[in-house]
Amino acid sequence: MRPLSLSRDVQPVLSAAERRRFDERPDATFYDSPRFVTHADDAFLARVTDLYADVLDPGDRVLDAMSSWVSHLPGEPSEYEVVGHGLNAEELAANDRLDEWFVQDFNADRSLPLATGGFDAVCCAVSVQYLQYPGAVFAEFARVLAPGGVLIVSFSNRMFPTKAIRAWREASMEGRADLVCRYVDAAGGFGEPTVVRDRPGRDPFYAVVARRQNRS
Repeated sequence: MRPLSLSRDVQPVLSAAERRRFDERPDATFYDSPRFVTHADDAFLARVTDLYADVLDPGDRVLDAMSSWVSHLPGEPSEYEVVGHGLNAEELAANDRLDEWFVQDFNADRSLPLATGGFDAVCCAVSVQYLQYPGAVFAEFARVLAPGGVLIVSFSNRMFPTKAIRAWREASMEGRADLVCRYVDAAGGFGEPTVVRDRPGRDPFYAVVARRQNRS
């Protein structure tokens, strides 16, 4: 049985027009075949790892949301307990940082099959641009985080343009950072988000970091 979800009570952050994509086929169809590639340059990915090293503690239980065949986590695989989520089973099975994993389409089902308060961190790298109901998904991130747990959402200017939502495609990088902060605010349960900006290589680096507040 799935745990009770907060997402059903969250008001949509985006309008129907803002959610629109060029390719409206089910995401499971688009991701049916694995893509063993990275979605940003090496300098960007190294910056993601450095940020994780700054924010995470050894022994943390981590949800790697919208993951693939790599998780960009620092240290050795034994340093964290990692549950991975994604859309392609072959990619997730190839990721040696994942202790467990599951496949789920967040645009079709926003309720995570995970216990409340079971994670110290939720990481989401270069994938937030595909969420059509981000407030509901972020509310689930808040639910599964323990008090004081951290959400880290990183992104650049790359995307699959046919699958990215219209609001993301048409926004500047600063506008995209504002969008992710809106998602955090809509979810509830988080403190004030912080935006990290950098240009370590060709691809611009942005991340939104927010801490789970104590539960009332």
